[in-house]
Order: sequence, then C-alpha cells, then structure tokens
Amino acid sequence: MNQPASLKVVRAGPQDREAYDRAVAGSGKPHFMQLWGWGEVKRATGWEPLRFLATRGGRVTGAMTVLARRLPGLGTVFYAPTGPAVDYADQETVRSLLAAAAEEARRHRAFVLRVDPDIPAGRRDAVELLTRLGFRRGTEATAFEALQPRFVMRLELAPTPEETLARFESKTRYNIRYAARQGVTARAARDEQDLAAFYRLLQLTAARQRFAVRAFSYYEALWRHLLVPGHGRIFLAEHQGRPVAGIMVFRCGDTAWYLYGGTDYEARKVMPSHAAQWAAIQWAIAEGCRIYDFRGVSGNLDPSDPHYGLYRFKKGFGAELVEYVGEFERIYAPARYWAFRAAFAARRRLLRALRRSRGGATAPGATE
Repeated sequence: MNQPASLKVVRAGPQDREAYDRAVAGSGKPHFMQLWGWGEVKRATGWEPLRFLATRGGRVTGAMTVLARRLPGLGTVFYAPTGPAVDYADQETVRSLLAAAAEEARRHRAFVLRVDPDIPAGRRDAVELLTRLGFRRGTEATAFEALQPRFVMRLELAPTPEETLARFESKTRYNIRYAARQGVTARAARDEQDLAAFYRLLQLTAARQRFAVRAFSYYEALWRHLLVPGHGRIFLAEHQGRPVAGIMVFRCGDTAWYLYGGTDYEARKVMPSHAAQWAAIQWAIAEGCRIYDFRGVSGNLDPSDPHYGLYRFKKGFGAELVEYVGEFERIYAPARYWAFRAAFAARRRLLRALRRSRGGATAPGATE
C-alpha cells in the first residue's frame, strides 16, 4: 500500500476484533459506527465491511471501517461512516488509512469513497487535509439530507449525576422529577423480550409520525453485535407495570450516543422520555463518558422549522449545538458517480412525494 515507510496499514481480520475495537475507542476520535460490530450489523443489510489498522513502531495509531456496496450497472460505492477513527492532527495516519482505502477501491471498481468525520466545522486543518488528498465536499446538509447529521446536540457530562443535572434547564429538571413522582421508573433492558418491547414503542412512534422503521431483525443485529458485547444499552421507562418509552444508546471511548427512541403517546403526560434519557445519561457518567451526544437536529433554529421541537427537547438537557465539517467524497469514476447521484436524488424526491401524499414528515431520527 502507498504509505510512509514508518507507518504500516493492514487489513484487520476476525482475529483482530478486540484489538480493532480498542484502537477505535482509543483513537482520539472514537465513534460507535467505526466499531467492529457496526460493520457486522451493516453486513446484514447488504454492505461488506473492510477494516484497516494503522501502526507506527508497533503502536496502533488509527483504525477505519469502510463499507462497500455493489450497485448493479454502476460498480461499488465505498463509505466510511464517521471515519477514519484517528486524531486528524496525525496527518500521516490519516493519509495512510485513506490511501489504503483508495487501493481497495480500485480492486472493487469503486466509483466513490465517501467520509463524514465527526469533526467540528472549525477544524480547518482537517478540511484542508481532505482537500489536498483529492476529496471534494459532498451533500451540503442543513437538516437531515446527508447520511449522517451535520448538526448535533452534545452534552458535556460532569463527574457526577447531581452536577450534570444542574446543567439542565429548569423545565427539564422538573419533568424528570415529575416522572419520578408519577411512578415512572427506568431500567436497562435485560433480554430479547425487552428488545421486543422497545421495538413496539418504536413502531408506535413511527406510525404516529408517519415514517418508516426497519424490520425487527435489524434491531436484533444491533443487540447481538453491539449491545451484548457491551457497546450500548436499551433503557426502558415503565409506568404502571408496562414499558411506555425506550431509547437505544451506544458507547465508544469517552462518548455515548442516543440513536433510536420510541414512546407510547398515551403515556406522554408522565414524561417517560425524560426518565429514559436521564437513566441513559447516568449510565454514561458511570461508564466514565465525557460526552452524551443526542445526535441530529436541523441547522435552522427558527422556531417555525418543523424540527425545532427536537432541538428544544435536546437543548433542555443542557446540550449545545455542534456543526461538523460534513460529507467529503473522492471520486474515481465521474460518469458513474454522477449517474449514481442522479438516481439517488430521484429516489429522495419520490420518497418525499410519498410522505407528503400520506401527510407525513421526514423522520428526524438518526441516519446511518
């Protein structure tokens, strides 16, 4: 592979799983979408995960999972979700990992390599490095148009739950305490029966808000490949003996992410979503996390924006808006790439038209 002599990049195999996950967690830019288990979840949906480890003098300096998918008539699309997992100040490792991915792209007849690192927009050094390496900006997202949200809400956790709770807005603190007074309790899911309860809540929310939800098998894969190995939890809020809200949270390194959630609308007045989030935040603190990431919001903070309520809910927990650098793409076959973009744009227009005809709206949940 085309890389500096002092640095070595190798493909990681099944025997490297633990070492690979340690590398992602300790990379300086950890993310659950770069963990081994996330690649296995995506394998079940038609992607092939290709994993790379970078070492310098026997010490691991970075890791990267690239998801490859063959598209009939076009070739292969390469996508490294939030990757590579590396401190971008180590430009040698970044260059070497992306060079290794480019070499694999040629072998797979890939027409594009897409990356969307969760790096704040102010990191001009990262943007300049990607530009020098031949990448161009991809989708310019303001809300949820891109594969990953460009705008997220992140809560900086204090060392204790009490100190963290003090950072919440007064209305959110009131809602958490109100839920407790109403007899709402929250706990971590214990088994696949709890997973099924979570999925039913997700289905209720999807039906009410008119957005699609994946098959149960997808959430089974998340449970098996990420939650059971210890990279996440489901938290269920219960009222009068039944689950009325649930969230799925992941953890890697010093960060936890809220990805999916569902609520029984009939129980909304007892604030079960606040109880579930508070249980997850306390778990993140106990795990030694520094950040609790509520994931995406719209970059438009006008109260008339249809997604403004999502921003207000997350802001109530003391989370702050962070803008990432967004998508970058390295194009290997321009004609096939533009054909792919045209087909993708047509599909999105069709889906939006179908949602409008049904009276629904774009779901503001996490994309993948």
